[in-house]
Amino acid sequence: MSSVLRVIPHLIGIHIRTHMEYRGALFIGWIAQAIGYAGIYASIALLLARFENLGGWTWPQMALLLAFHLLAYALGASLSFVQFRDMEEKVRLGTFDAILVKPIGPWTFLAFSGLNIEYGGHIALAIGLMVWSVSNLGIDWSPGLVIYFLAAIVSAAMLTAALMTMIGATALIWVRSRHLFSIFFGFWELARYPLNIFPWPLQIMMITFAPLGFLAFIPTAVALGKPVPILGDWAGPASLAIGPLFVLLAMAHWRYCLRNYQGAGG
Repeated sequence: MSSVLRVIPHLIGIHIRTHMEYRGALFIGWIAQAIGYAGIYASIALLLARFENLGGWTWPQMALLLAFHLLAYALGASLSFVQFRDMEEKVRLGTFDAILVKPIGPWTFLAFSGLNIEYGGHIALAIGLMVWSVSNLGIDWSPGLVIYFLAAIVSAAMLTAALMTMIGATALIWVRSRHLFSIFFGFWELARYPLNIFPWPLQIMMITFAPLGFLAFIPTAVALGKPVPILGDWAGPASLAIGPLFVLLAMAHWRYCLRNYQGAGG
């Protein structure tokens, strides 16, 4: 374990140095991503300026929800999205077999050797929007609430990374798994809005089968003191437990897929 921990910083350092060879392209990518999301958020802000609220959420509250959603996603996806989106290509071309013989776990190698620093624009925009929204909300930030809020961001990031790991790992058995990312992002788009504006069946789905309601709405609602459908008073503890729980599920799924991996030829 200690040898693996010593290797991880080197994997990250190599990947960062590689990307920094093209600093201009990297910075332009950050700016472009930030502008793209800022445009989406501006359209939501204009909608709220016209109708005052969305499901009882004002614009500063929605801004906090959007910032939480983007920050948690960026942190989790930096360790998982690009790395595991390409799993089906690695399986189909046989390059995943070369990863299996490396003196480090395949998940660790994939996640950290491909750490996606291109999410810098996401993170900068999310933090800026979060600071603005917090300054315009009268939240009583007690030490307990601050700890909860930070822990909820970590839990939501863990949930994101776990779900993407599970999707990518499926390619080890099915060979194809990229279509599952389309399903994930369909629910991910919905997760940037208050859960209470959706029909009851979709609310249940966003908490159970596709638990992306935990990605932003539930922890933000808890921080703002808003009611959470279905979960009620259990919303706070559930939002902290969901990340570690899905990490354990992802670990079990990853190991199962590795045991049953036979290569693209079957």
